[in-house]
Parts: sequence; C-alpha cells; structure tokens
Amino acid sequence: MINTTASIIIRDERPTDADSVQQVLEHAFGQKDESHLVARMRRLNIAPISLVAVDCSTENPDAPERIVGHIMFSPVTVNNVTPPVPALGLAPVAVSPERQRQGIGSILIENGLAKCRHQGVGVVVVLGHHNYYPRFGFRPAHPRGLTCEYKSPPESFMVIELRPRSLNVCKGLVRYHPTFDD
Repeated sequence: MINTTASIIIRDERPTDADSVQQVLEHAFGQKDESHLVARMRRLNIAPISLVAVDCSTENPDAPERIVGHIMFSPVTVNNVTPPVPALGLAPVAVSPERQRQGIGSILIENGLAKCRHQGVGVVVVLGHHNYYPRFGFRPAHPRGLTCEYKSPPESFMVIELRPRSLNVCKGLVRYHPTFDD
C-alpha cells in the first residue's frame, strides 16, 4: 500500500474490488467497453499490475472503502525484438467524474510506473492524449522505432523507457494482448 495524499491511498486491486472498479470505469468513460476489457483481463489473469485509488477522507472508520480510481497495465509484444524486452501497455486509467482534475489520475500513473520499474519492466506504451502523458515521461513512439497495431495519430502512441537502453533494441510493431480486439 502506498499512501499518496492525506485522503487517497493507492493499493493493488483486490478480487473484492471488481464491482467498484467496474462502476468507476463505466462512469469515467460513459460506456461499458473499458469495464468489459478489464473484467476479461482480470478473468484471464493477464494484467500484472492493477491498482486502485481509495478515498479515505471519511471520518467514519467503519465506512466501506470508496474506490475512486483505477489503472491497469497489460502485456504487449514488440515484433523483431530478440530476446524480448519486458513491455507493458498502460490501459485503461480512470477516475470517477466527481473526483477528476484533483490529481488522482496522476497519482495512479506515477505509482503504476514505479511498480513497473520495480518489476523490471523495460518499456511502457500508451495510446492516449498527447498533451497529458508527456508530463510522466512518455514520448512519441514512432521516432523511437515503435508503431502501434491500431490506427491512431502518431503523436497519440507514446512510450516511456523504464530500464536504460531498452529502447535501443525495442523496435517494431507493438501488439496488445488479443483481449483488446474483443
């Protein structure tokens, strides 16, 4: 468990968090696609990192935990990389609408990347907003020799190197887990 602010704690997702995470995802994205994706990845046990943001601001110590954010990292593969560089994709990250713009998403991303580093991950890719993710160290992936299997603007597919020189050998087409195709 990582205490990040006086009222928010970031911790590993637990099996009992599934319903709360689903609600956060559905409210944050306004649809069920992301919550279905997370449920499938959870069911297949393929996401090595899944964290939640818990609101601890209640004064009632007996009150149930209130999950207000979620982030997940899942395996990706990079063609033409031998031996393979440990790589993950950041997706999705979500914060309950009433708690957005309070830094919770940033705290989730920072803690998630720290956990990736601790687990020896070489690179993390993200397909996201090109004005948001650079603050965490993400840079456009195309100039580094990486392309995304999904059509997207080149500036939206980004990468961060967590282990030195990982991007020196990590070049080619990045493929997400087949669960993303469902």
